[in-house]
Amino acid sequence: MRSTEWLQRHQILVYTVAVALAVGIGVGRPSTAPLFERLITPVLAVLLYATFLEIPFGRFRDGFTNGRFMAGALGLNFLVVPVVVYGLTRFLPQEPVILVGAFMVLLTPCIDYVIPFTELADGDAEQLTVATPALLLLQLLLLPLYLWLFMGGRIATVVDPEPFLEAFLFLIALPLTLAWLTELGATRSGIARGWQSAMGWLPVPMMGATLLVVIASQLPRVQDSIGQIAAVVPVYVAFLVVMPIVGRVAAGVLRLETGESRALVFTAVTRNSLVVLPLALALPAGYELAPAVVVTQTLVELMGMVVLTRAVPAWLVPESPDAISVPGIAPDE
Repeated sequence: MRSTEWLQRHQILVYTVAVALAVGIGVGRPSTAPLFERLITPVLAVLLYATFLEIPFGRFRDGFTNGRFMAGALGLNFLVVPVVVYGLTRFLPQEPVILVGAFMVLLTPCIDYVIPFTELADGDAEQLTVATPALLLLQLLLLPLYLWLFMGGRIATVVDPEPFLEAFLFLIALPLTLAWLTELGATRSGIARGWQSAMGWLPVPMMGATLLVVIASQLPRVQDSIGQIAAVVPVYVAFLVVMPIVGRVAAGVLRLETGESRALVFTAVTRNSLVVLPLALALPAGYELAPAVVVTQTLVELMGMVVLTRAVPAWLVPESPDAISVPGIAPDE
């Protein structure tokens, strides 16, 4: 218990050390990048398993009946975000290789580490877990459509859905099933209860490990193209600033509770960069720069998430027994 409390209190320190170490490895030992890249999926899977262990599966049925949260999550990600993204990308160089990477990553809501980030901000991670299949399916169906609308039909035909399905199986379905089996076993076995309790300290160090392997594996790729892709950084930063505010307003309109509101903010702002990266790597000749555009968003977002896990509960969606409201609108209206 003491180690868990210490990690919770000093999580920003843990993440800062992980990022500093990753940058040192990425710059000083770029040849190790392929090794770290192979570790991304298993590290994420362990992180999500530890996170899912903290979610009471007995309440899943209630989560499916929360129509307001589902409407907010789907509406924000598939109606509002495309409009915001299209507007922000007007400031980018209108080069297909730059635009396709930015569109691919910004138009796809996160289905993996958004859950532990939401948990760290005391948001309702259970609601996001319930919403994950719908978020995955809709982005799989709509990404080609958005690419066609924003860039024309040729680029939409090169997006392969297989990486999305693999990510769902290995990063969502498998950890979720193992966590459910652990929780079920904990009701019948003291050993399983001890295991479940022992895993309580794991989310913070595993998030640090995630930061380490992602940055150390992808920084060399970004370094090689930094001059060409620098223009996307302000757009990614603007997205990190705009979408939490939009999510906060949407939560107020929907009269969501505090935990649900924080979860809505995080699903609005976090993007599916780790899942989209294989899609970008699979693009045909002429789009070699697209993965670097995606990786740049990963690096910007991970830094932003460290800030948002503190800023959202402390300022944007503070603790309140009442539903979050929009300024100027009475809570009971």
